[in-house]
Formats: sequence, structure tokens, C-alpha cells
Amino acid sequence: MPKGAKKGGHKGRMRTYTSPEEIDAQMKEEKERKQEQNEQEQEGAVAQNDGTEEKIHGSGSEDSDDEDSQKKRGGVEGFIEIENPNRIVLKSKKVTQIELDEPKQLSRREREELEKQKAKERYMKMHLAGKTDQAKADLARLAIVRKQREDAARKKEEQKKSVALGKATK
Repeated sequence: MPKGAKKGGHKGRMRTYTSPEEIDAQMKEEKERKQEQNEQEQEGAVAQNDGTEEKIHGSGSEDSDDEDSQKKRGGVEGFIEIENPNRIVLKSKKVTQIELDEPKQLSRREREELEKQKAKERYMKMHLAGKTDQAKADLARLAIVRKQREDAARKKEEQKKSVALGKATK
């Protein structure tokens, strides 16, 4: 055994598992607690709605709000207001706040993709009209090929005529 090694490390400990019944019982207890809290909050809201009790709870509610805020903030956070600029707080928008009339802001990639598509369409229109350099070269090649084919067709016809005249004279 190496020097300093302890016999019986932490890895061989016996593991305990909670049974499904225990988990269900814990979940039921939590639901009951939440329901009781909701009922107490509702009772408190009804009590605050009364004019007489509102005066009594008015000063106490302010103190409790201050205490809650102090409990939530720990350490230096209670003294200094700190906002993390990197932390993004997602705010849900209501349907009435969403403006559909306003144009959608496109990302850089989307804008570039649209520009590429528009440029390609413009190029194809100009190409079909024969205004691009490539289209002019293609049309010149086509003219040369047509001329060669016409010459080859004429030669074949002349050979056929000469062969037909040669046979007719024999």
C-alpha cells in the first residue's frame, strides 16, 4: 500500500435511495403547503381591502417589504445597486405591444442572403437579354457552330447530288 493512502475511501459507501412512495408523500406535502400559503395570501388581500385594517397593515407592509428586499440581497448587494450588463432579462411582450406593421429587422446574414438572390436574378435577366460578357461569348459560339453545321449540311447535299448524278449517268 502506498504511503499516505487511506484505507476505505469515499467510493465504497452504501447508497440509499428514496422510494417512490416517499417522493409522492413529499410532493403532496409541498402542494398542501403551497395551497395554505395561497389561502393565507388571499385572506391577507381581503383583509387589506378593508379600510380599517388597511391603516393598521399599511405601516407594517412597508417594513416587511424592506425586510424582504434585505433578505434577498446579501453582502455588498444591499448597499450598492449593481446591474450586470451581460445579463439579459427576457421580457415577455403582450399581443397589443407587438407591432406587425413595422418592418422586421433582418440580421446581417439574412440581408446578405437576400442581396445574393437579387443579384443572381438581375444577372440572369441580363444574361437572357444577351447583355453580359458571358452571354455575348455564348451567342458568338452559337453563331459559329450554326455556320459550321450549315456548311456541313450543304456539303452533304452536294455529295448526295453528285453521287446521284454519277449513278444516273452510268
